[in-house]
Amino acid sequence: MNGISSMATRQVLNDLAAMYEAQTEQRVAIESVGGVAALKRIEEGEAFDIVVLASDAIDRLAASAHIDAASRVRIARSGVAVAVASGAPRPSIDDEAAVREAVLGARSIGYSTGPSGVYLTRLFERWGIAARIASRIVQAPPGVAVGTLIARGEVELGFQQMSEMIGLDGIDVLGMLPPAIQTLTVFEGVIGANARAPQRARAFLAFLASSDADAAKKRHGMEPCPLA
Repeated sequence: MNGISSMATRQVLNDLAAMYEAQTEQRVAIESVGGVAALKRIEEGEAFDIVVLASDAIDRLAASAHIDAASRVRIARSGVAVAVASGAPRPSIDDEAAVREAVLGARSIGYSTGPSGVYLTRLFERWGIAARIASRIVQAPPGVAVGTLIARGEVELGFQQMSEMIGLDGIDVLGMLPPAIQTLTVFEGVIGANARAPQRARAFLAFLASSDADAAKKRHGMEPCPLA
């Protein structure tokens, strides 16, 4: 089986594919790329047995019939974390006001092109500071983790889903955004419209959504999705 995903689920899917292969002897090869690039390849007709992307991207693919919409399963969700370079001063992120002050005080602010970046753009606009900090915004290129830019010294204060921050060298994760301004991105798995092994893909998706996968999700900064 082959599949494609965004970078946010790369590590957890690598672990879960290895677990599944050990249990079933069915090999799963999932390529993780930037979400925009993944969408483009699917919409151009490239064949994938499995697609794992944020729910809004899955909505778009369902509307254009590039996936088997009936096969959708919720796999995991991830909130947005905040990080600085290892050893750097650690601003407070205890509440919404503290995060706003941290953003205003940062020499550079990084976020992604994915769902968390879209959310932060809107948050900064709602706070009325978007124009004030525009020259300090560094948007990570598709497929590049914000934490990588922090570790390189290109970003002072960075925001991205915890699943993309966890385990990166050269950064200190301050914690999650406080509840008042937190957002959870739900990642879903589906079978591609032109899948070559749809039955095997269905079985793998069932494994991804099962409780057997919960520990790996938590280890990689994600939460299992509650049953609908």
